[in-house]
Amino acid sequence: MTAEDLDAETITGKTGRMSADLPPPHGVLSAKYFWVSVGMCALIMLAAFEALAVTTIMPKVSHELNGASLYAFAFAGPLAVSVVGMVLAGAWPDRGGPRNALFASVGFFVVGLLIAGTAQNMGLFVTGRLVHGLGGGALTVALYVIVARVYPPVLHARIFAGFAAAWVIPSLIGPLIAGLLAESVGWRWVFLGVVALVVLSLIMVVPAMRGVRTPEASADRPPWNIRRIGWAVLVAVAVLTLNLAAEARGPIQWIAPVVAVAVALFALRPLLPVRTLRAGRGLPSVILLRAVVAGTFFAAEVYVPYLLVKEYGLSASLAGLALTAAGLSWATASWVQGRFPGITHRTAALVGAIGLSIAIGSLIAMAAFGLPPVVAIIGWAFAGGGMGVLYPRLGVLTLEYSNVSNQGFNSSALSISDSTGSAIALAATAIVFAALSPLGGAWPFAGVFGVTGLLCVAAFGVGPRILRPAGVPTSGAENPATASPASPATPA
Repeated sequence: MTAEDLDAETITGKTGRMSADLPPPHGVLSAKYFWVSVGMCALIMLAAFEALAVTTIMPKVSHELNGASLYAFAFAGPLAVSVVGMVLAGAWPDRGGPRNALFASVGFFVVGLLIAGTAQNMGLFVTGRLVHGLGGGALTVALYVIVARVYPPVLHARIFAGFAAAWVIPSLIGPLIAGLLAESVGWRWVFLGVVALVVLSLIMVVPAMRGVRTPEASADRPPWNIRRIGWAVLVAVAVLTLNLAAEARGPIQWIAPVVAVAVALFALRPLLPVRTLRAGRGLPSVILLRAVVAGTFFAAEVYVPYLLVKEYGLSASLAGLALTAAGLSWATASWVQGRFPGITHRTAALVGAIGLSIAIGSLIAMAAFGLPPVVAIIGWAFAGGGMGVLYPRLGVLTLEYSNVSNQGFNSSALSISDSTGSAIALAATAIVFAALSPLGGAWPFAGVFGVTGLLCVAAFGVGPRILRPAGVPTSGAENPATASPASPATPA
């Protein structure tokens, strides 16, 4: 089974298409699946907590380690290398079962936490974040493999619902807990304190691996997709180079980003549906819109606590209230859109773009005119609401535009565009922040939010193109791997 087949199988489970009419013999929390369900949800929750906690404590980390120049890189780097982790973890289980992929991903995850938590300088801290990002990207894929191999299809939707809930809880309380830890025992325990919990969660999952079949004969093991891995590595290297360009001086500061973006986009083409970079109608624009809104949201979010701490003197826990507000509005909006089918896909795209625009506009006004901190907290809640409405619809549309032969490719492309779009946007904001830093005050922040404002404009342009014209089939060969040999795939 290839990585694409794996994704197709898990997605089929999400939608409940397989054996949906049969009553499950056991629930996900029954004795048979209790520990593996709790362990996997705990791993997801801890990964989510780390993602949100780092955003909250980074202003303090940056100040203590004198690493302002690598502030954005500490976020973009893990996103870039996570693409490699996703590809490797998708191929590894087909050769040796999910056990090795799970151990390796958790191993990298833990080692990254230890390096970051004990780092004495920003360079070592970022190194830990890169190792952590590689493991985090692989971890999600490894857990999806376990779902496919351990649970019957009728329970797939239920365990994925558990994964979703595991993300909501950290989004509500994670920033506050991280801020309190940083102010009391120190920011290092945000990383070190999680290590034991990660190991404990892994121990809960391991027993379920005993009954999972592992290919024994070498003939049963498919070869590594070296070409796909190579493209993923090239994307990661280009994005990392792009982010490091923020530290450069002179002409290289502007030449390196142009070259890095060109290389990244070239390497992305085989990993995305055709016509994605040209905003082709239907699936290509769905994938592109995911990159645009992810880049807008996450590139701006990392600077929200930074602005509140640096310019307004707020504590880490108080600055984290903006992230909590966004998490709460995201969860609420996601719940609402799922229960009102009258909200069309086009409307969801419009609402998402408007919510992000209101949030970014409030941040620009705050940075430019010194408005009170409550403006950022309320404004960022609009960003979470917009994302809560739009994000689930992009996943639904991806499935609607896919068939059995390309579900895996299309779903993995959605994740890759998410990570890569965020990393590239973070690099752009880092370059602008560094260029405007000599001006002092809040002007670097105004510039950063101005960049994400341009992405909001792009979201309004791409959003209407997520729907295909009437009469066009909703599935077919949307990627080079499944295109007919008689009609070569159009470049992305």
